[in-house]
Amino acid sequence: MALTATSAGPKDSFDERAFRDAVGRFATGVTIVTARDATGAPVGVTINSFTSLSLDPPLVLFCLDRRSRYLPAFRDGPGFVVHVLAVEQREWAMRFASRGERWTGIEYCDWETGAPVIEDCLTALECRLEAVHEGGDHAILIGRVLRFATRDGAPLTYHRGRYSALSD
Repeated sequence: MALTATSAGPKDSFDERAFRDAVGRFATGVTIVTARDATGAPVGVTINSFTSLSLDPPLVLFCLDRRSRYLPAFRDGPGFVVHVLAVEQREWAMRFASRGERWTGIEYCDWETGAPVIEDCLTALECRLEAVHEGGDHAILIGRVLRFATRDGAPLTYHRGRYSALSD
């Protein structure tokens, strides 16, 4: 099958929907990133723009829309936690991606930074903010991993606008 090219020309001629569809063909894992806001309330967002960055020192990054009401909690707080979701946690991913109530029925504890650590995720990575960079309409937040915990299970994935499971 042949590829169909679309030009990434000037902004007024750029097709953002086609670009989203193009990058949406890259399957990703699904995470929830949590922190505490200035009042101490827990905040969390579903993120699929997450990656490991460095082993020495241990760094990870995620990207968040610069217009997000939650950006100050991640940018100004003492730390955040990245949670890798299991396939059975699809409802959590949808809940933390919506505008509704996020925390009802979610069990969590606090580690060193005070950011909420959601119980039973595949991986929890507690981080201190290392740097924030601008990346177009998103902020790129880099965190130094302080501690982590893992468990076995199948990861939740996101591909072409849908949550799914890996198949062998």
